[in-house]
Amino acid sequence: MKPHSAAALQVTGLHVVLSGTKVLHDVNASITRGRWVSIVGPNGAGKSTFLAAMAGLLPVQGRVELEGEDLQTMPAARRAQQLAWMGQGESVGDDLSALDLTLLGRLPHQSWFSGLNAADQQHAEQALRSMHALQWRDRYVGTLSGGERQRVLLARALAVQAPVLLLDEPLANLDPPHQADCLDLMRSLVDAGATVVSVLHEISMALQADELLVMQQGRVVHQGACTDALSHRALESVFDDRIQVRTVDGQLVALPRSTRCSIEKGY
Repeated sequence: MKPHSAAALQVTGLHVVLSGTKVLHDVNASITRGRWVSIVGPNGAGKSTFLAAMAGLLPVQGRVELEGEDLQTMPAARRAQQLAWMGQGESVGDDLSALDLTLLGRLPHQSWFSGLNAADQQHAEQALRSMHALQWRDRYVGTLSGGERQRVLLARALAVQAPVLLLDEPLANLDPPHQADCLDLMRSLVDAGATVVSVLHEISMALQADELLVMQQGRVVHQGACTDALSHRALESVFDDRIQVRTVDGQLVALPRSTRCSIEKGY
């Protein structure tokens, strides 16, 4: 029997080496079931590598558990059903229609001898509808803009209907209204019981999650509630105090801290 755990994902002593360079150093983290966690940090902090490691896409030293089970020994089919992934700048076939690309998210639910059915079609169409992309269902992916393509990739991840979603830069190429739609969707998924882990460069938007997981130089330096002052201080620190977290109109935002005076004075 699988051990009960409040953690959807548990990471213990994780090390990742890529092309001879150690990218992650003894990372430990716990992602509570039914929460939205934003991974943040400066460029090169290891955010995308950490997310890919939690998805089981990289060779690792250490242990990643998905719902209490070792990810490395979990059957691939069950892992694909339990965990949906959207990578940054994914390469997909330009000759696929938007609907066909979204339907790929239903493949984890198919047996060797069954094909996609009407229910799969409905799930895919609903995922496209959630991303305001159903009108492109018959268009080839190669004809879509960067933002349109991003919304279809998000629809593919949604179509899996996995309890855990790992999203690397889901807001990339989206205009502000569709960024807001995507954030609302992530909140709705979590409210419905899903677990969402997102890598976000838009810090003010990352602050709308439940928790921040702050990284620097391949390590997790802090994990805590987005509303916690300690999380704000950790966030400001990893960006060399060049940002400041403030509340504006009742919402947390990250504002640039002016460096003009220092530049003008030469220090």
